[in-house]
Amino acid sequence: MAELGHVAQHFTRFAQTDGADDGLYQALAGIIAADPALMALLLDAPATQRKPVLLLAALHDRILAGEPHPLAAYYASVGGTRAPDGELAALLRDFIRREDAALRALIRMRTTQTNETGRCAVLRPVLQALATRLGGTEDQPVELALFEFGCSAGLLLGVDRHAYDDGVETTAGERPDAPLIATTWRGERPAALLGAPRWRASRRMGVDLQPIDPADEAGARWLRACLWPGDAARRERLDRALADARRHPVPLLRTEDGLAALERWMDELPAGVTPVIFNVWVLAYFEPEAFKVHVARIERLVRERGLAWISGEVGKLAPMDSPPACPAGASPGSGTLWTLQWRDGAELRTEALAWSHPHGRWIEWLRPAASA
Repeated sequence: MAELGHVAQHFTRFAQTDGADDGLYQALAGIIAADPALMALLLDAPATQRKPVLLLAALHDRILAGEPHPLAAYYASVGGTRAPDGELAALLRDFIRREDAALRALIRMRTTQTNETGRCAVLRPVLQALATRLGGTEDQPVELALFEFGCSAGLLLGVDRHAYDDGVETTAGERPDAPLIATTWRGERPAALLGAPRWRASRRMGVDLQPIDPADEAGARWLRACLWPGDAARRERLDRALADARRHPVPLLRTEDGLAALERWMDELPAGVTPVIFNVWVLAYFEPEAFKVHVARIERLVRERGLAWISGEVGKLAPMDSPPACPAGASPGSGTLWTLQWRDGAELRTEALAWSHPHGRWIEWLRPAASA
């Protein structure tokens, strides 16, 4: 079956490259890639969602739900300390047999939602770059209205409330328990983009096919399930971000036409506020033709209504003809290219600003600080 062949390729690649940060996931992907019966679970998902991370997240969700099974001993997220070994494959198959109905329900109902606040490490200086281009200063910051496309629980919308540490400068968050976003700079650190913000957010909104209410425990568990089990720092950051989002609720709209919702939202914005749409690791789930239509619709809004567009996606999905090459040491399939599109007078401009790790662990700025 052709569909299973594609799924097998995804799992093989995940085991070889994308899952290298987590030994358990690397091992599970290798087991699943060699077993058509296990891979077939993903055929219950829409075609665009048939990715290894969805099945792995569904398995993780059932483990986090507290279902007693020896497989849990491999998951650090629930206190497991067992390393992948010769019994893992048999235990995985047994767990899947027992949880078949619950796993299929999750695969049909849920979508991959890695609501990774570490990406704010890049979103923050990109917003500063936009504000600079719009004439914002520390004394007179510009007013921005933030609209997240593919928002999940909307955690990136709290970008200005988090704490930051880039290895050189530390910035306090709104509260002592704010999420701490840590990153490192590769190459020149664009000091001109840091310091006091040259913007402030006056409105915020998110849209998603399946938005998650930060106060909903099942939804919060799904977000935890989308994390790698061995990454305790990401779990703590997520829990802090969820607490922050509960304190600062924003409208999160379920819709299949997020850009129509954007236009209605823009109609209600006060004069002098620049609307900003941003997306991070969302467009890879678009079919090619739908992607082209999406880009064209946003470009029209940039030209006609002064929308600004921040996109953090795999380089091949950049809204530009010749995106810069992925930097050395970054996987071409996971390096994240951050682009900015805005209206400069009557001209639509698109710039590639930075490459980053998909979770914001490092940033490589593409412009010298003097002209950032």
